[in-house]
Amino acid sequence: MVVAISVGNDSNTPKPGEVSLSHNGVLFLDELPEFKKHVLEVLRQPMEDGRVTISRALASVTYPSRIMLVAAMNPCPCGYLADPVHQCSCTPLMIQRYRSRVSGPLLDRIDIHIEVPALKYRELSDRGESEGSMEIAARVARSHEVQKERFKGTKVHSNAQMTARMIRKFCETDAVGSRMLETVTDRLGLSARSYTRILKVARTIADLEGSEGIKEHHISEAIQYRSLDRKTA
Repeated sequence: MVVAISVGNDSNTPKPGEVSLSHNGVLFLDELPEFKKHVLEVLRQPMEDGRVTISRALASVTYPSRIMLVAAMNPCPCGYLADPVHQCSCTPLMIQRYRSRVSGPLLDRIDIHIEVPALKYRELSDRGESEGSMEIAARVARSHEVQKERFKGTKVHSNAQMTARMIRKFCETDAVGSRMLETVTDRLGLSARSYTRILKVARTIADLEGSEGIKEHHISEAIQYRSLDRKTA
């Protein structure tokens, strides 16, 4: 189990830590709530700004840290909440304390959080045809080309990097999708960050589908990818 992470080095001479070393790559954190809370909170700045500034007695250094954060956690301390076979032994207070180790501001900065339930034997042994890796890769490549064309002449390279002005320009939704997003935002009390991340994810879903506009089902799918918002509201 990973139990510690640093954004810099503790010595007097600033050196890049795990976050900086993951620049333009993936930083995977297993058992996310098991990290000390102040350590997780340090991730907020690099996730927002794409850089880490380390100040020491001898010098202050800024390192690039544009990372893709991937994290995993159990639904509760025992791991069996909502499990159809095993009974959860956690109390509501235990579950609340466990989840509160990951703060709302940090969750706001994570674009997608989904539940991955245990698979039954029938699902594991299913030999039915599904979309192949080559087809998926081709669809993703087409989406990348669409985004490169969309942001040509700017320093932005993907939907995830869109500014507020770009979101207003490129993430217009149809009337039904707009009403759905308004209802969910008000009902769950979503933050501005969560709202914009839903739009960015919906824009990407539409790109993967080859759709020029963002439609209701794109918004609906993007909302479904924020399960922790629904559980903590």
